[in-house]
Amino acid sequence: MLILTEGSMRAAAGMADIIAAAETAYELYDREQFHMDARTQIAHEENTLLLMPCQASELFGTKIVSVFPTNHQRSLPAVQGLMVLIDACTGKPKALLNGTYLTALRTGALGGLAARHLAPAGASSAGLIGTGAQGFYQLLAICLERNIQNVYLYNRTPEKAIAFAGNLQSHLPSHIRIHIEHHSNEVISQSDILVTATTSSMPVLPDEPDLYNGKLIIAVGSFQPQMRELPEQLFKQANHLFIDTLDAIEESGDVADPLKNGWLSQSQIIPFSSLIAGKIRPQLSEKHPMIFKSVGMALFDVMAARAVYEKAVQHQIGLEIEL
Repeated sequence: MLILTEGSMRAAAGMADIIAAAETAYELYDREQFHMDARTQIAHEENTLLLMPCQASELFGTKIVSVFPTNHQRSLPAVQGLMVLIDACTGKPKALLNGTYLTALRTGALGGLAARHLAPAGASSAGLIGTGAQGFYQLLAICLERNIQNVYLYNRTPEKAIAFAGNLQSHLPSHIRIHIEHHSNEVISQSDILVTATTSSMPVLPDEPDLYNGKLIIAVGSFQPQMRELPEQLFKQANHLFIDTLDAIEESGDVADPLKNGWLSQSQIIPFSSLIAGKIRPQLSEKHPMIFKSVGMALFDVMAARAVYEKAVQHQIGLEIEL
C-alpha cells in the first residue's frame, strides 16, 4: 500500500490534474457508472464525523472526515480526514492519502470547473468570504480557469486574512493583486466571481436585491440542513442553481431552504453534471446571478485520489508499505 502525505501529494499532482479528474467524475455521475451510498454523518454538539464510500473505475474508496468548526482556536484545520483506495477486483488496499488535503484540492477543482462554465467570459476578479483552507484552493483553481487580475478577501478576523493573503500570493502569478477589505460589500461589488467558504448557519452575504446580478456565486461551506451561507434575495434573482450532486437538496440549507420557502422551484435546480455532459447550456446574463453550490460526494474523492495515486506511482513518489 502506498502512503501519500500532503507533501507527496503536492509533488505528484497539481490542481489542473484534479480539475480533469473532477470533470471525469461528473461524466461518470451523469452516466450513473458508479455505486455510492449517501454519506453517513455522526454529530456531537457542533462537531461532525462523516464516512463517504464509493465504487468507480475499478476502485473502492472511502473517506473519513472530521469537521470541527472551532478548531481555529487550537490552530488546527476545521476539516481533517483520511482517504483509502482499494482495488475493486482484488480487494487489496492500494493507497492511504491525506484526506484533508484531498478534500480541499477536489473542492477547489469543482469551483474551478464552475468558473470555467458559469463565470462571465471576461471575468477578471474574484472575491472570497471566509479565508480558510477551502477558500484557498477555490481561488487557486479559479485563477487557473479565468484571467484573474485582482482577488478581494474578507474575513471577520483581519489578522487571518493578512496571513492568508501572504500565503496565497506565494502560490499565484505575481501580476495578480490581492486586496483585503473591511466589509463584505466591498468584496462583492468588485468581484466577478464570488466564493463563500464558511460553516455559518446564517447567510454571510447581504440580503439585497440586484447586488449579485451578472456575477457567479460559488458556495462551498454549508453541508448540513441547518447551515446556509446565501441570502434570500440572491436566490430570488437567480434563474438557476447548479448543484454538484442531487444529495445537496437534502444536505445543505443553501438548497433546501430556497426550495422550502419558494425562492426557487425544483425545475431551477440543475445538476452540474448535465452541463458537463452537454445536455444543457447555461444562459449567462448581466441581469441575473449564477449560483453553484457544492457539498461534495465520494465519487469526486475516488477520482481525485486515483489521479494523485497514478501520478505518484508514475513518478515513484510516496512510501510503499506491506500490511
